[in-house]
Amino acid sequence: MQAVKVGRGAFLISKLWQATRSSQLGRGQIACISGMTTASSQPVVIRIPRRMQERIEDIKQMQSKKFDRLPTVKPGRLLIKSKNPQLNQSVGYTLGKFEQPVLTSRGWKSNKALGDYFSINSIQSAPPSLLKQKDEGNDTASAPKKTFNCFNICPELVGTLHSQDIIHPTTVQMQTIPKILKGRNILCAAETGSGKTLAYLLPIIHRLQADRQEDTNIRAVVIVPSRELAEQVTSVARSVSQQFGLVVKVAGGGRGVGNIKVAFAHGQPDVLVATPGALLKALRKRFISLSELNFLVIDEADTMFDVSFAGLLEDIFSHAQVASRLSETVGLDHKAQLVVVGATFPGGIGEVLSKVTDLASMVTVKSRMLHHLMPHVKQSFLRIKGADKILELHQALKKAELEHKGILVFCNSASTVNWLGYSLEEMGVRHMRLQGEMPATMREGIFRNFQKGSVDVLICTDIASRGLDTQRVGLVINYDFPETHTDYIHRAGRVGRAGGSGGGEVLSFVTHAWDVELVQRIETAARRRTSLPGMETEIQKPSNKIDVKEM
Repeated sequence: MQAVKVGRGAFLISKLWQATRSSQLGRGQIACISGMTTASSQPVVIRIPRRMQERIEDIKQMQSKKFDRLPTVKPGRLLIKSKNPQLNQSVGYTLGKFEQPVLTSRGWKSNKALGDYFSINSIQSAPPSLLKQKDEGNDTASAPKKTFNCFNICPELVGTLHSQDIIHPTTVQMQTIPKILKGRNILCAAETGSGKTLAYLLPIIHRLQADRQEDTNIRAVVIVPSRELAEQVTSVARSVSQQFGLVVKVAGGGRGVGNIKVAFAHGQPDVLVATPGALLKALRKRFISLSELNFLVIDEADTMFDVSFAGLLEDIFSHAQVASRLSETVGLDHKAQLVVVGATFPGGIGEVLSKVTDLASMVTVKSRMLHHLMPHVKQSFLRIKGADKILELHQALKKAELEHKGILVFCNSASTVNWLGYSLEEMGVRHMRLQGEMPATMREGIFRNFQKGSVDVLICTDIASRGLDTQRVGLVINYDFPETHTDYIHRAGRVGRAGGSGGGEVLSFVTHAWDVELVQRIETAARRRTSLPGMETEIQKPSNKIDVKEM
């Protein structure tokens, strides 16, 4: 009998031979394979131990078996709840650094996924800006929370806040107010609903009332992207400055030069809140002057530094002098202190600001949850056909009708807002519409009436997603899925705001393949508990580009 070196193929042949000769061969017997002979025509005998046979079977089973992924569900609350329970993820489960998450939305580009859904559940009851400040600077849980007295602002201002039931500052206000009081140029980037408006208005009002002068030009300008936001900021500024006799005026776009002239007929205000177009008209017609400006605030900076507004901002900056050093904010020949505020970090800010100030003078304040999904807001995603959206919307509105909370329905275009409004009218749903193509006379007061509760449903474009105070809103519906991360953050930020009654919910309809790509990035960020990808977190210095024409 000869000894033969056997490879894996011989093993498999042996197994096949054993299967056909099982009736003749017993356990531990010798299997002879015909056709495999040596030069002497003797059969080659291969001895296969039982242990090796079992090992072969194990390997074959392992190769053929489709192993399930590691379980991501542990006892306790769910962070991700999917239609397929195997794709759920518990709050207590943490993905490894190199572990790839298995997404519910992985196959959503296919029509086979129609009807699938998943939700990112809320895992806390209050905004992070309120929760974190409980422990900030406190070594014990029983230590008292800080109040606005810690900023050493005038007692009358603190009393006004108390009368409005505003007692404790948010984390963003704790970080921003002291720096503005010191005269620093500030870039404040923090999540929506974290109290950024008061973070810049309080130190401005405090400084203006302390240095009150007679017959002066405008001393503070706040630039915002929309008329609705201008009216809102004006209302807040008047409520905190009224007792000091400071004059606050608003100049919104969409109106003729005559209306803007009338606004300044009785003198220039101490504080002016304006849209870029209206402010530039007033400057060019010499209705106002920024020669004695102390503060220049740019609110909703990610929108203001967009290409559509950047040119207007540069023209406005040419009429004002912005300080580059702390010493330039005081004295008779003082320059304006610059405050830039936004819910996302503005791209392109370095290109514009480098022309008017030293970028090194900008102090950046970033919140811990910047560009993160809000953990106190439930966010659901439904993969459906475009033709089914109107029916799903009607069901969602009927379900939320009993709670009598505000509902924002976002569309990507003015035409969709109008069409959807007509459809809901036929269904008997009371609502209002707000979109940028409306004349100023029609837009005026629409959002204010919605805030007062005249109706519960507002169909709108992204004009209602920037900065507007929506504390009564309990549900946001993305009828059209937003086109960018920034738009999604702003829309979702209309619920769960500081001072609101609860976290609220966001419901998004996903219909197009390009929608799915954004949903997958959102789901990945939720499962990894990281910020949304591809968003700037620092001021980018302008690149030194060479103009070929100039050369």
